[in-house]
Amino acid sequence: MAQTGSSVFHDPALIESLLEGAIDLHCHSGPSVMDRRIDHIEVLLEAASVGMGALLIKDHYYSATPITELLNKHFAKLGVLLLSGVPLNNTVGGLNHYAVDHGVKLGARLVWMPTFSAKNHIDHHNKDKDFDKKFPITKEKMLAPTPLTVLDEEGRLKDEVKFIVDLIAEADIVLSAGHLHLSEIWPLFEYAQTVGVKRLLVNHPSYLIDATLDEMRALTAMGVYLEHSICMFIPGSKFHFYAPDELDAMIKAGGVDKTILGSDLGQVGNPTPVEGFRNVIATCLDLGYTPDEIRRMVSLNAQHLLGLNLNLK
Repeated sequence: MAQTGSSVFHDPALIESLLEGAIDLHCHSGPSVMDRRIDHIEVLLEAASVGMGALLIKDHYYSATPITELLNKHFAKLGVLLLSGVPLNNTVGGLNHYAVDHGVKLGARLVWMPTFSAKNHIDHHNKDKDFDKKFPITKEKMLAPTPLTVLDEEGRLKDEVKFIVDLIAEADIVLSAGHLHLSEIWPLFEYAQTVGVKRLLVNHPSYLIDATLDEMRALTAMGVYLEHSICMFIPGSKFHFYAPDELDAMIKAGGVDKTILGSDLGQVGNPTPVEGFRNVIATCLDLGYTPDEIRRMVSLNAQHLLGLNLNLK
C-alpha cells in the first residue's frame, strides 16, 4: 500500500491504472513569462511514463498550438496527444477574431475567453492584497493589462465576441469562459448555444468565477462541463485553497458526468501535473468515489468534451 498525500493508504496499482488514459485540460508547462517547474517536452515525457492519454497546454500569454503540433509529429511514438488553444488576452490582441481564426486553422481545440486580462480577474486582484500569493505572477514586470469584458455598457454581448463564438461553433471546438465573472458567462453561453456551440467549459467555477453550488448545478443543467483545478485541492500545492469535503460538494453539485479534474499545475514550487493527478485520485478514493466515477472525471469526460477518440475505457 502507498500514501499519496491523502489520509488513507491505497493500492498504488489502482491509482496508476486510473492515471492511464488521463487527460489534463489545464497543463501549465513552459516556456512562459511565468516561472515554470516543467517544460512542454518534460511534461510530455512524464505523462507518457504513466500512460496518460492527452495534455492540453495552457499559457495565458500565447497559443501553444504550433508547439503541440510540432511535438505530436516528432513524439507520436510516446502515445500522448498534445493539444492547445487560443487565450484571448491582451498579448494576442484581446477579443481578436483573427487570432481565433488562425488558431483554428493551426489545430487549436479550445478558445479561452480573457483570463489574466479579464476585468473580473483584475478586479479580484485589486480587491485582494494577497492575490499575488494566490496566483502566479510574471518573472519580470510587464505592461499593465487592459481590462476586457465580453459585455457592452448595456450588458449586451459585444459584436466582436459574437463573431468569435460563431467561429468556435463553425469549428466545433471548446469555448471556455476563461476568468469571466459568472454574470458574463450566462449571456455568453446562451448565445453560444443559439449558434450551435456544443462544447462549453467553465474552469475553476468556485474561484474567480464566483459560482455557488446552486449555480454550478444550473451550469451543468445547460450542458456545461465544470473543470476543478487539482492544484486547489491537494497538499503540497501553493494554491491549496479547499478541503476534500469542499471538492466533494462541488462534484456532487455538478454531477460526476459533468465534472473534469484538470491539474492547473506546472508552476515552480508546485507538484507536477502527474503528481497532482495521483494525489487527487487518492483524494477521490478517500471520498468514496468508485474507480469508474474517477475515470470519468480524469479522462472520459474530457475526451467527450474535446470530441477525441482515444479508445479510452
